[in-house]
Amino acid sequence: MVLHGVNSYYKSLYIISNMNKLHIDSLTKSYDNKVILSDIFLSCEKGEVKGLIGRNGSGKSTLLKIVFGTEKADSKFVRIGQKQIRTISDGRNLINYLPQENFLPNNTKIKTLIKLFLPEKSKKKLFNNEHIKPLLNKQNQDLSGGEKRIVEILLVINSDAEFILLDEPFNGVSPIIRDYIIEYIKEMKLSKGFIITDHDYENVINIADKIVFLKNGFLKNINDKSELVELGYISKTTYNSTYK
Repeated sequence: MVLHGVNSYYKSLYIISNMNKLHIDSLTKSYDNKVILSDIFLSCEKGEVKGLIGRNGSGKSTLLKIVFGTEKADSKFVRIGQKQIRTISDGRNLINYLPQENFLPNNTKIKTLIKLFLPEKSKKKLFNNEHIKPLLNKQNQDLSGGEKRIVEILLVINSDAEFILLDEPFNGVSPIIRDYIIEYIKEMKLSKGFIITDHDYENVINIADKIVFLKNGFLKNINDKSELVELGYISKTTYNSTYK
């Protein structure tokens, strides 16, 4: 009886642990017989920011789109807890994705978009947000590029989703807004997991708890930033001046 109780206890811990994890495995993608992503394995836990870096065209955006479900893969296995995610519908309220391009519809006021996109508990939070409040009665097409980006980012992060995929979140935003977003992600990771990529790799490296590097279709875990020099991603001079 005692042994059975112990086994049940550890089984419960295992289930709880997996519920807090996004698990991606055996993900492959090819275009015109050219392999873009090869047998990708990637995981992210709640409370973690995972930085995804790599050169332009290496497949970072494609990887995030496949995980979210807006792009098909040759093969993939995506799971959160005990639930396998095959489609966008499967991942509803579990995974949300910020694409590089603006996605909010025009001719709609920001306060209306907040009401449409967010659960009740998050609406008031954004209505009172210092960066969103001045924009509430404006329509999306009347916002600057940076204003659109902060609205989109906060909508995605404050959704019910447990795991947030951010593709180039800092694109087009001012340094002040960039720093605000970084602090906001750090705060929100207490209850969510993040995978983030950006062309400005320093932003990703500075915010990430763990870093993975995508090159020639393969992912490599980066345990020390000096590895990025060996991989030819940053110069030795940059490494010595920035990270050493």
